[in-house]
Amino acid sequence: MQTPLQVTFRNVQSSATVESKIREYVEKLNKLYNRITSCRVVVDLPHRNQNKGKLYHVQIDLTVPQGELVINRNPSQNQSHTNLYVALHDAFDIAKRQLISHLDMQRKV
Repeated sequence: MQTPLQVTFRNVQSSATVESKIREYVEKLNKLYNRITSCRVVVDLPHRNQNKGKLYHVQIDLTVPQGELVINRNPSQNQSHTNLYVALHDAFDIAKRQLISHLDMQRKV
């Protein structure tokens, strides 16, 4: 990547362990496609719902040649996002699928 990884924690205490896990996921994406120019990850705990508990929100912005991929997981869609690591896994899984789709479209052009 040309720009260093940016990790932001909102309403969540920053954690070296969580940041390390994010770096692992980003490295896997970078191995899949080594032309990623920048990556920004935001980990947020937007509000507390009395019925659903704390649901983590993860947003990933990947900048690649000819575009930008934005992965914005809405926590209200998945009850399992009360676990931060599950929310991260789901978001990066979607990022991987979007990146593969982007690569397929680039190959067809």
